[in-house]
Amino acid sequence: MAKTVKTRDLTEMLEKVEAQLAALAERVERLESPAPAAAAAPVAPAPAPVRPEISDEEMAAVSAALAAYLGVRVRIRRIRLLSSRAWAQQGRVNIQASHTLQ
Repeated sequence: MAKTVKTRDLTEMLEKVEAQLAALAERVERLESPAPAAAAAPVAPAPAPVRPEISDEEMAAVSAALAAYLGVRVRIRRIRLLSSRAWAQQGRVNIQASHTLQ
């Protein structure tokens, strides 16, 4: 059973839709327009990242651990943190390699 729509009701609905569409178009226009330029304030350079110092005790512990593992006396020249992406990638490789294809 189809609902009968009068021309007047249809006209009112279309006017409401047009009003909503105009409001949305205005909102999009405001959002897409360039923002007003902020007062030109000098930008301070970002501070250099703070690297924690490695204490002598920590250096001795690392040296002792390496000497125990390798079985020889070692001289540490530099200690630095490497990103863990390589470890994560190798873990994914091992997991994928363990799957058996049939």
